[in-house]
Amino acid sequence: MPGSQDRRTAILEHAADLFAAKGIVATTVREIADSVGILSGSLYHHFKSKDEMVGAIITSYLDDLASHYAEITASDTAPRAKVAELVRGSLAVIEAHPHATEIYQNSGSYLTSLEGYDHIKVVANTIQKTWITVLDEGAAHGEFRSDIPARVLYRMLRDALWLSVRWFKPTDEYPMSKFADDFCSTFLDGIVPR
Repeated sequence: MPGSQDRRTAILEHAADLFAAKGIVATTVREIADSVGILSGSLYHHFKSKDEMVGAIITSYLDDLASHYAEITASDTAPRAKVAELVRGSLAVIEAHPHATEIYQNSGSYLTSLEGYDHIKVVANTIQKTWITVLDEGAAHGEFRSDIPARVLYRMLRDALWLSVRWFKPTDEYPMSKFADDFCSTFLDGIVPR
């Protein structure tokens, strides 16, 4: 059934685009179907509801992020290098799932109403714990400041990273990889001239 899976993927891509642009509540099933070029009733062959589409988009995004993080934290590198890799991994996932990132940032209260919210909450907590653990390790090793709680540092980094989807658009001259390097450099080395 490769055609069915391709159709499902297309539906999710179009739905994610609309949810990010208009919001989940303002997007209708008919608009999603129209954007894919099918009848709205046909959507129900792939998804039982709009909420199931939202859940699938967000779950895929968070699972991808958690997978990247698990690989990074499994490595035997210093906390500073892990933070840089967490940044790069986050930006790679943001680039792969730009609409899901926006939906997740903009629709927190809506997501709590989803049937699959428990999984979303567990993965989101795992992601937060990953950052805080690495930041705590860095402070314990003297690599990071210990006068700022890891939870606060995490939120500074988190907001700067995930909200960048709203304004940063990679170009050939300034690709995501360069942005990742500059992001790491700014947070790990500061903004004073070298």
